[in-house]
Amino acid sequence: MKTVACIVQDGFAPFEFGLACEAFGLDRSNDGVPNFDFRVIAPHPGVVASKLGFSINVEHDLSFAYEADLVVFCPVPREYWDRIDPLLLDVARHAVARGAWVLTICSASFILGAAGVLDGRRATTHWMYSEIMASMYPEVEIDPDVLFVQDGRIITSAGTAAGIDACLHLLRQELGAELTNRIARRMVVPPQRDGGQAQFIDRPIPVVPSDSLAAVADWAVEHLRDDLGVDQLAARALMSPRTFARRFKAEYGATPAAWLARQRIIHAQRMLERTDFPLDRVADECGFGSAAVLRQNFARVLGLTPTAYRARFSCADDEMPAA
Repeated sequence: MKTVACIVQDGFAPFEFGLACEAFGLDRSNDGVPNFDFRVIAPHPGVVASKLGFSINVEHDLSFAYEADLVVFCPVPREYWDRIDPLLLDVARHAVARGAWVLTICSASFILGAAGVLDGRRATTHWMYSEIMASMYPEVEIDPDVLFVQDGRIITSAGTAAGIDACLHLLRQELGAELTNRIARRMVVPPQRDGGQAQFIDRPIPVVPSDSLAAVADWAVEHLRDDLGVDQLAARALMSPRTFARRFKAEYGATPAAWLARQRIIHAQRMLERTDFPLDRVADECGFGSAAVLRQNFARVLGLTPTAYRARFSCADDEMPAA
């Protein structure tokens, strides 16, 4: 991925637009991250008004979107949902047809719905708008409970900060875990929030810090090679296994087992990129136990083998210290 087109229109949301610029538009070459040819474009170039009373001047029309490797659609104002600009619909259809990456943030998923490219696919949007979108586009399988959904090369995301998670998810596939972690650290956000995490937690954010399970989760990440189970984690949290499992899913949007499996995959990605350890060693360090189990999980989550991943993303000159 080398070229990124970011589309805005009148009424665009400044935060969601800004996060797309932050994720794909900044020069991070000093951090070893390759730059993208990033351009802000609009259906009608010139002054484009935000929804907060200020405007930006956009020089480029949509021509660049027809050749860009990634097309990012910023949120669409609600008053336009039932009358999406035909120029945007054409861009969406063309991008999907030619196999480009397409990423929508929040209500921009309505553009893809109107274009018909989500028919028969799974997608998401902000939970406040999910019922409206489902009624407007019944052929789309709307999941209102997740941060983002990837279906093929189409990524739809929920509101606000979930767009960051979707951008990092795409970058991880294009740049690998290590470079994406560098971007996330620069953005001062966690690099590991998974798409299946709930858009909102089932209980209020705890007032007392000790009520959170963050300390247990942090400890688990430091001990991934151990045989971790709900009983052990619950004991560390001073809870019964049943209470711990319920609380963990409410706070992290996934079961402890699913969350641990994802953290192990992320750690394996970094080891494959930064070391030349054999697969058995990587599997042991990450808690998979054997190379066969590592391969199975890698293929299920990332769609390629550990060996193929290493060949694509290896930066072993910058090795991790031996354990």
